[in-house]
Amino acid sequence: MSLGSNPLRDPQDRRMPRIAGPCGLVLFGVTGDLARKKLMPAVYDLANRGLLPPGFALVGFARRDWDDEDFAQVVHDAVKEHSRTPFREETWRQLSEGFRFVRGQFDDGASFDRLRETVEELDEARGTSGNHAFYLSIPPESFPAVVGQLKDHGLTAGNGAAWRRVVIEKPFGHDLASARALNNVVSEVFPAESVFRIDHYLGKETVQNILAFRFANAMFEPVWNSNYVDHVQITMAEDIGIGGRAGYYDGIGAARDVVQNHLLQLMALIAMEDPASFEARNLRLEKEKVLSSVRIPDRLDLHTARGQYCAGWQGGQKVIGYLDEDDISDASNTETYAAIRLDIENRRWAGVPFYLRTGTRLGRRVTEVAVVFKRAPHLPFSQTSTEELGSNALVMRIQPDEGVTLRFGAKVPGTAMELRDVNMDFAYGGAFVESSPEAYERLILDVLLGDPPLFPRHQEVELSWKILDPIVDWWSTNGQPEGYSSGSWGPPSADEMLARDGRVWRRP
Repeated sequence: MSLGSNPLRDPQDRRMPRIAGPCGLVLFGVTGDLARKKLMPAVYDLANRGLLPPGFALVGFARRDWDDEDFAQVVHDAVKEHSRTPFREETWRQLSEGFRFVRGQFDDGASFDRLRETVEELDEARGTSGNHAFYLSIPPESFPAVVGQLKDHGLTAGNGAAWRRVVIEKPFGHDLASARALNNVVSEVFPAESVFRIDHYLGKETVQNILAFRFANAMFEPVWNSNYVDHVQITMAEDIGIGGRAGYYDGIGAARDVVQNHLLQLMALIAMEDPASFEARNLRLEKEKVLSSVRIPDRLDLHTARGQYCAGWQGGQKVIGYLDEDDISDASNTETYAAIRLDIENRRWAGVPFYLRTGTRLGRRVTEVAVVFKRAPHLPFSQTSTEELGSNALVMRIQPDEGVTLRFGAKVPGTAMELRDVNMDFAYGGAFVESSPEAYERLILDVLLGDPPLFPRHQEVELSWKILDPIVDWWSTNGQPEGYSSGSWGPPSADEMLARDGRVWRRP
């Protein structure tokens, strides 16, 4: 019987039907926000839904002076505060029996000896059968040390049919050279099929729905090309500032933090050809074709924009600017807003610009993909009849109001022929009574199952850096980012960028 195998596990539930076999998860970075807010609650939610094996083990590794009971209390508090499913004592009791904690440091060989002994003990006590995944929720600069220690202490190779896997959180390097160096470090220890690069956006139901929407519905595919599409806008906006992330964010910036991974992955899913199947290899092949066909603009001064938020009003409150945040230098030129135009040079998308933008302290929190269609070639109406008529658009909302909106023209009731834009709306919350699994639930389960479709391989990562590196390099030698007021939709240069092409940004 699997963990938590009663009320929340419906045998007819096909949303996450596969149950992981005997295995354990070793979590590096258990004291971080990601582990507390996402990873630990996701493990519990999987157990609560009966998707983990009865002997599942969770090992925490950190410098803290904890024993197994202390670690269990940390997990308990995280689950109580952040889990998606109700707390059930039966699930918790069975899950917590598999908790272990190893005190150690990344450069200390004795610590990894203790980790190896702990893993071996779990194989005996919990029946994990030598199957273990190592989740590196740690800064990228620590990856080489940890991966090397795992190899040196015999933790990377299972015996017989047993498997060992490594999970790497973004960022995957900070440019192409560092991404390649990181891949070399990891690939020397783990084979490619055992390396899982986490981009949590790919685990979101609404991102996966892009594939379902495109390839399950015959009505959209005929117009999904340059004959009908005018342009595509991909937006990821946050209404908060950097908060306590100054140590990570400053020097990284919006483009490296979001464009290189989330937005380019969304673009690839929107633009890719239909794969032969949804197996990992076929999905990656089509995404790589798109990314390798991308052309960056010749005039980066005209077709890119970057900004840095200044003081302003957000949600009715006065907020400070980026340079006034704690631990940010007055001379910092890190962008908190990035917008770029990209072109895909293939038969389907030739002549269709893709506009990608992301920023913090913007008007609202939203992630969406808007496919904007060309105007009808002939409008047999008077100009006054169509004054309020815009372009047809199909908008896929990734968060927070998950769904799809189709914007089209309709006649206003009355005797005159007056046309106005209206929306046809699909909302996940209104169409399905089931709650969607949290992204990390899906991704952790896929790691334990060894199912890799949602994880980018190093080829995708390197292609993404090839696209972004010239833009970031050009920015670094061409002045400071432009200021924009908190609560606005970015710097004026971003609006000017689209205006040169005769277009405007959507205001979500």
